[in-house]
Amino acid sequence: MFRQATPVPDRSLNGFLAALARATSSTACITDGPALALALFNRVCREEAGPQVAVPTVCTYNILMDCCCRARRPVLGLALFGCILRTGLKIEQITANTLLKCLCYAKRTDEAVNVLLHRMSELGCVPNAISYSIVLKGLCEDSMSQRALDLLQMMAKEGGGCSPDVVAYSTVIHGFFKEGETGKACNLFHEMMQQGVEPDVWTYNSVVDALCKARAMDKAELVLRQMVADGAQPNAVTYTCMINGYATSGRLKEAAKMFREMKSRGLIPNIFTCNSLMTCLCKHGRSKEAAEFFYSMTAKGHKPDIVSYRILLHGYATEGCFPDMIDVFNSMENNGIAADCHVFNILIDAYAKRGMMDEAMLISSKMQERRVNPDIVTYSSIIAGLSRLGRLTEAMEKFNQMIALGVQPDKVVYHALIRGFCIDGDLAKAKQLVSEMMNRGIPRPNISFFSSLIKSLCQEGRVMDAHDIFDLVIDMGERPDDILFNSLIDGYCLVRKMDKALKVLDVMESVGVEPDVITYNTLVNGYCRNGRIDDGLTLFREMPRKRIKPDTISYCVIMDGLFRSGRTVSGREMFHEMIESGTTVSISTYNIILGGLCRNNCADEAIALFQKLGSLNVKFSIAIVNTMINAMYRVGRREEAKELFAGISASGLVPNESTYGVMIMNLLKDGAVEDANNVFSSMDKSGIVPSSRLLNDIIRMLLEKGEIAKAGNYLSKVDGKSISLEASTTSLMLSLFSREGKYREDMKLLPAKYQFFDGFC
Repeated sequence: MFRQATPVPDRSLNGFLAALARATSSTACITDGPALALALFNRVCREEAGPQVAVPTVCTYNILMDCCCRARRPVLGLALFGCILRTGLKIEQITANTLLKCLCYAKRTDEAVNVLLHRMSELGCVPNAISYSIVLKGLCEDSMSQRALDLLQMMAKEGGGCSPDVVAYSTVIHGFFKEGETGKACNLFHEMMQQGVEPDVWTYNSVVDALCKARAMDKAELVLRQMVADGAQPNAVTYTCMINGYATSGRLKEAAKMFREMKSRGLIPNIFTCNSLMTCLCKHGRSKEAAEFFYSMTAKGHKPDIVSYRILLHGYATEGCFPDMIDVFNSMENNGIAADCHVFNILIDAYAKRGMMDEAMLISSKMQERRVNPDIVTYSSIIAGLSRLGRLTEAMEKFNQMIALGVQPDKVVYHALIRGFCIDGDLAKAKQLVSEMMNRGIPRPNISFFSSLIKSLCQEGRVMDAHDIFDLVIDMGERPDDILFNSLIDGYCLVRKMDKALKVLDVMESVGVEPDVITYNTLVNGYCRNGRIDDGLTLFREMPRKRIKPDTISYCVIMDGLFRSGRTVSGREMFHEMIESGTTVSISTYNIILGGLCRNNCADEAIALFQKLGSLNVKFSIAIVNTMINAMYRVGRREEAKELFAGISASGLVPNESTYGVMIMNLLKDGAVEDANNVFSSMDKSGIVPSSRLLNDIIRMLLEKGEIAKAGNYLSKVDGKSISLEASTTSLMLSLFSREGKYREDMKLLPAKYQFFDGFC
């Protein structure tokens, strides 16, 4: 026989339900306390449970309604409130506040506002600060922060026990930030302090975080300093926001400084903080420093997560440091963190982008061994890499494998294959793929895609292949635009087939595509480069008749052509015409004019123009300065050339290899060997590595002048790799140091490795 159960006191029931509702998911045997409390109450309240179960009180219902909110079942909470009304229980303040919470959780904020302002008094309750905070939070979570602000201002106006506190202000400030209303949030923050409400750490963190996300780091720094001054001590969250803000803004020094300040305050950075700093280092190409930081933090007890490893892997991959990348990958697995699809994609993409497809395929095999399923990104990287190398059979195999595994191809995959087949010349297959992607509902490649492809082929000199793709575009029913036509015209100009370029122009006009200034600039430039300056001039004069106004590039192209063909007078006249037409004169224009005058033995005129422009504060490029130094030496104005060289840094320019080369060669021609050596030393100190061509020029000049020992010094810099002897230098040395050579006896002054010339005697 069963013993009759002892009735459960209402206080015991309420205490048990409340404890169960507060239990966390980490508590043994409990995964969802609030839901379990609701289920238990439902069970004990069944009719068959008998009279031993206590009658629910208003306290019981308060607990259960709160459980409904915690369990994300606010509608059930509202139903329980209906039970309270039906049973005639007296509504308490906590009951009304929980009702507001249920309404807000159910996204019925309008009703919550109505209850707060009108119905609570009918229920015998007076709204308190908690009531207002619940509704303010509900409005802000529903992106109605302006209404929340109106309610906040109503609180402030009424005063009394419901004056806005720090929680109310912080809630609305955070709401405005979430909606991107940074200005309103900051204004409310300042208003809060003017009202004598002291912000707490949460308020400050909300402001700092929002400003950092908006990249307003200077303002965030001011708020941080104000926070410290007001006695609200920044915590780990504050500094993490600042570090992440500086890191994402690319301000590495400030991020590192903030990290040091954080540690000096005894705050321990979390893994998110460390990841932010590592990301910043990797973006600046400093992955090795990121790795050092990573390992130092690991040594101090911080357990890296998979995101940490991804950051390092991506950094090394971007820099092409593949051995380091693989070391990090192995370290990750050794530390028990299994590589996911994202990790494998980083490795595969890194190898594929550099054409190292065998390595990429090996990583793909490892991926399958680990039973990690490849996704669209994996296949995109592999297919694109194979296509770029012309390994189209393998690319198609991967494509078919992808479809068989249920991974649907996207635009990126199709574009890679279509580009590959177009470059390979298999336009039929390319057209088939275009049709296939359209059947799958993927938009076919646009004109820009084909323009880029045609331009790439033309730059390689494959103009006929480019024209075939042009025909494919028309065959597909696409209407070529001016960019496509201009790319093809430029291709024919590059291979000096001007007649075909003009035919493309005729086709362009016949289909109703108006040629623009780029079209004519391309054609004029093509004629000038091919030495057909008169044809270029004719086309240039045709531009106004076509209602196309020549621009700066148009004038530069035709002037450069005129000067190169020796027509200096016409070049000058074109320059004056350019000025009179109001066309902008660029630095490139001055470079062409001054260079053209110097090339045509008008150096004095060029120097006069250069000095005149200098007095007008025209900012020159280093290329123009190099040209003028050389021109001054050619007409014997050596001191002016030296002054110009000496004043380069003061003018805000940086001398390059050509600058030093011009000075060295002219000094050597004048016999100023020591001065030339000094200039070479200056170049070396500035970190500029001399080119192989410059060193060969110096060596030949010194040999011709009989400066054998000095030439030997420069010969010692020849390493046979980046710098090697040119045929003309070797020929000169053979001539000078043979048995009949004039410097036969001086061969011993050369570096030992050049004593082999003795074998030719």
